[in-house]
Amino acid sequence: MHIELSKDKRYYSIGEVARAFDVNASLIRFWDSEFDILKPKKNAKGNRMFTPEDITNLQLIYHLVKERGFTLDGARIHLKEGQKKTLDKFDIIRKLEAIRTQLTTIKNEM
Repeated sequence: MHIELSKDKRYYSIGEVARAFDVNASLIRFWDSEFDILKPKKNAKGNRMFTPEDITNLQLIYHLVKERGFTLDGARIHLKEGQKKTLDKFDIIRKLEAIRTQLTTIKNEM
């Protein structure tokens, strides 16, 4: 899973976020209620608007819950105990995945 963030965009709607993660908007709303690290703003209509920082945190939650199989409680504890360390590892994993994709593309073009 790789989420492309526009450098010009400061907020993302829940629909955009749900499509980017290929999940239902209800799951994003649920995670918002379950994880304190998510702090989307609400517009005049009350719709959640996610910042790039929220997207990064959602990627981390997605990684822990969907890819590593953590329970919500386990993910919550993991985030509280070592958020910086977890974010660093998560960042490294994403960079390595991008490199692997690039190398595979180069290999296929040979």
